[in-house]
This record gives sequence, structure tokens and C-alpha cells, in this order.
Amino acid sequence: MKYIFLIVLLTSLSNSLHSQQFKGAVMGGMNISQVDGDEVYGYKRVGGHFGLAAILPVKNKWDITLETIFNQKGAYEGVQYQDSAFGTLINGKYDLRLNYVEIPLLAHYTDRDLFTVGAGFSYGRLVSFKEVEHDGAIPPYSDTVAFSKNDYNVLVDLQVRVWKRLKFNIRYSYSMVPIRERTFYNRYGEDPYERKQYNNMLTFRLVYVFNEQFVRKVNSDQ
Repeated sequence: MKYIFLIVLLTSLSNSLHSQQFKGAVMGGMNISQVDGDEVYGYKRVGGHFGLAAILPVKNKWDITLETIFNQKGAYEGVQYQDSAFGTLINGKYDLRLNYVEIPLLAHYTDRDLFTVGAGFSYGRLVSFKEVEHDGAIPPYSDTVAFSKNDYNVLVDLQVRVWKRLKFNIRYSYSMVPIRERTFYNRYGEDPYERKQYNNMLTFRLVYVFNEQFVRKVNSDQ
């Protein structure tokens, strides 16, 4: 009886795993981002977004997705003014580039094999950055206070099937903890105040899914 039970159990597990085959995906696109708390406003930093994913179907229309992606974030502002302060000429220009390797984990639900919505979290590791203030007229604040190496984000995701296994994806992400805390002053180095800074980003990308089965609905007069 023990052997029979073991055979039945192994057979059931084998059938379950076979019916829940992993899917893979490759994705690429662009980010538009800003850093909340940097006194620069608007999604003006454009960056790249590339990655791979493993997708596990878990129940009916639900999937668990684990990704590895390269993400470019940051902030940008053009010349705003010309002023002499701190003993040099400043103009308000700001250029920040943050490059991350991220691991997002999401739960996805697919409706009618057309729309897929998801939510989850990601961990990002800062691999490089560049911060330029006032066209380099003054040292960047990162020389004084560095950015955190870790970035924890909450994610919201929408995918629309555009052709067979190709999907268009819009994703919103926001840092759950500050990436840095900065002290600001007015143009004359007076009235200091503190602000915590957070990554705020929209992603537009194409996702191609491998090993995916979908039902194509065909109208019939029969």
C-alpha cells in the first residue's frame, strides 16, 4: 500500500508540474523618470529598460513573474536662470543618471487572453550614477552624501496583447524608502531645509513571451 500511495503521489505531482510549465519572456523599452524631493519637477529623464523574465502559471489565469532587468532612472532640468552665488555663476541646470540592476517579483492576472494586470515589488542595486549641478559649476551633492546602494520599489503593471505573444506594457514604480536625504539652500546659501528623495518612474516596453498558449477567438455563424 505504501508503494501504491507513493506511485500515485509522484504521478499526481508530475501531472501538476507538467500542466504548469514555466514561460519565459524578453523585454525592452524606455523609462521616463524623476526624483521626488530634488526640487526638479517633471518626467524629463529618459532612460533604457532591458531584461528577462521567468513566468510560473499558478492557478487559472494567475501567474507569478520574476524578472531581472537593467533600469536607467534619474532626473533632468535645463538652464533656468543665470545668477552669481557661492562665488561662481550658477544656472539651475541639473542632470542626474542612476543605473540599476533590478529584480521585480509580481503577481499577474490575465483577462480574455488580452489584458494582463499585475502588482508587486522590486529590489534594485545601484551599479553606477552621475550627478551634475549647474553645468558643473559646483561639486555635486553626491560628493557629500552618496545615494543609497539599495532601492525598494512598489510596482503596478498593465499589459495588452498586440500580436500573438507580443505585448505592450506600461509599468509604474515608486521607491518605498528614500534613496537619499538632501539639504537645500536658497540661491544665496541661506535658509536650509531637508528633503527625502524617491525614484518615481513610468516604463513603456514591449514584452515577448515564450512557451505561452493562448486561445484565439474566432467568430462563427454556425
